Amino acid sequence: MTATASGTAPASPKPAVLIITGLSGSGKSTVLRALEDAGYFCVDNLPLNLLPPLLQEISRAGQEIRPIALVMDVRTTGFLQNYARVFEELQAQGHDLHLLFLEADEEVLRRRFSQTRRQHPLADAETIIQALRRERESLQGLRHLAHRVLDTSSYNPHELRRLIMDLYADQEPHQRLRLRLMSFSYKYGLPPEADLVMDVRFLPNPHFVEELRDLTGNEPRVRDFVLKHEETHAFLEQFCRFLDFLLPRYQREGKAHLTVAVGCTGGRHRSVVIANALGEYLSRRDIPFTLTHRDLASKAGD
Repeated sequence: MTATASGTAPASPKPAVLIITGLSGSGKSTVLRALEDAGYFCVDNLPLNLLPPLLQEISRAGQEIRPIALVMDVRTTGFLQNYARVFEELQAQGHDLHLLFLEADEEVLRRRFSQTRRQHPLADAETIIQALRRERESLQGLRHLAHRVLDTSSYNPHELRRLIMDLYADQEPHQRLRLRLMSFSYKYGLPPEADLVMDVRFLPNPHFVEELRDLTGNEPRVRDFVLKHEETHAFLEQFCRFLDFLLPRYQREGKAHLTVAVGCTGGRHRSVVIANALGEYLSRRDIPFTLTHRDLASKAGD
């Protein structure tokens, strides 16, 4: 550990802390999932007395500091009685603390509980409406402390997720979607994780060229054979335009993972070439992705 000029060790960096609270049924779980996809370290219903030691441990870890998002509400033991004191302590320690309070109209909340058939955490011998009113009253002091109060009455889950991404996600838009490219063989079945499947068995087949049969799509000669045909260029142009259209719309709807699978008969020639070509296109567009060739080691005929 390096000491400062005064002989004391420099203070550990403090993670930013976003506390999500508010009324039951107002969308806290949706918000937390969106923040997790945006790169936050997320915890639901952490006991309040564990929050300070958790933050201390994260600060001492010496790893990259990620912002933290925590849902704390009437379910959290001791939260309503002690939140003011704990929040003051954290701010005094230098944490960037932000409090997001979610609420919604009473009828909207009642309808959400009815649709999901969930039990309100306070509704033991009470009706949902009675429990909601008691909860709203108990949270008034917390609401006054909030940095942002968000009424979710008019938002569906997709719209709420999109709003949270706009408000709290620091990533560039293309970093919010984890994109995976893969090639595969139809002989071994469709990849179960695939979201989009493209069949390229219509392209000229290197398997029927004797000197190319035992090579793979990673070899320059096979690549050149597949890509030299006009129909291959036309297909790649159309498919890349298709991805350009789809990716921002998937991101806008909050999709976190997308797997694009390209298949041919044996999974060793055409699908490999096309998956590689798509990867090169995405790289030129500075869109991060991973690339795998599922069946490249197979000896299935193409």
